[in-house]
Amino acid sequence: MASTTAKFAAIGAVTLLALTGCSSAAAGSTSGDQEGGFAPSGDARMIVPFSAGGGSDLSGRAIAAGLEEVTGVNISVENREGGSGAVGYSHFLAQEGKDNYLLAAETAMLALPLTQDVQFDYTSFTPIMKLGDDFTLLVVAPDSPYETCTDVVDAAEKERVVAAVSGATSLDEIVFTLVEDATGVSFDRVPFESGSEVLASLLGGKIDVASLNPGEVLGQLESGDLKALCSFSEERYEYDQLADIPTAKEQGVDVSFAQFRGFIAPGGITDEAREYWIDAAKEFEQSDAYAEYIESNVMQANAVYGDDFVTYLEGNNADLQKVLQ
Repeated sequence: MASTTAKFAAIGAVTLLALTGCSSAAAGSTSGDQEGGFAPSGDARMIVPFSAGGGSDLSGRAIAAGLEEVTGVNISVENREGGSGAVGYSHFLAQEGKDNYLLAAETAMLALPLTQDVQFDYTSFTPIMKLGDDFTLLVVAPDSPYETCTDVVDAAEKERVVAAVSGATSLDEIVFTLVEDATGVSFDRVPFESGSEVLASLLGGKIDVASLNPGEVLGQLESGDLKALCSFSEERYEYDQLADIPTAKEQGVDVSFAQFRGFIAPGGITDEAREYWIDAAKEFEQSDAYAEYIESNVMQANAVYGDDFVTYLEGNNADLQKVLQ
């Protein structure tokens, strides 16, 4: 009997040790740990602060797919449009500390706090990667009487020229403001929520001119449904499809400004989470998916990460303050 009791006691001790070991291992791990390293807490979500179909949506979906490929993490895309981007950014602000949320960022992140009463600025978030620079083209319907950017400026001196902008703080709003400052003319603006809505209105003859990213209108330019008058870039594009389009500067309108495309994480995440997403972004940059995104959207590749991205944002924010305040 004594030996039987001792036997059960030994078995109980071994079981207790095993359970204790399992409990300790569970307590020392976090959701998503992989071989002791950091991983996001479950599936990730990419917030796009504009509606589907525009440049921000294209960017967000390309980044999500690229990061998903290099990390193995499922990344869904969620459009939260409204308020020229303010709705999406405000929703993202509420995700502070969450390591599995990302947002497809662009110039609106800087412009919104300068022009609207919002509760955030770029320092509220964790900058991860700037993919590159996205300039715009001044485009019109194929039957428009305008043939150059100078024609548009000359017309605006004498009559009402209706210009569409995809949000009151968008890149096209900034570009038209810069043109007004440089030439002294004034445009009659009609705001829309996305580049796709601007494109539809231009094709429908409801507006006169629009400033859109090449990636949003390349198909219409190639089909002849739109014509480009000039590019608001420092130099002409090297892409074959755009090489013949003169810059605004060539036509006497000294304006160039690029919207950045990139992604951010919420504020308050750990250093490990920040480095995880930066490392994933760097791996994404080396992929065919990144090259395809840059080329298909006719962008200028210029990737920077982390602290370098912050430095870029500081300078870009200072430039925008001169225009928007």
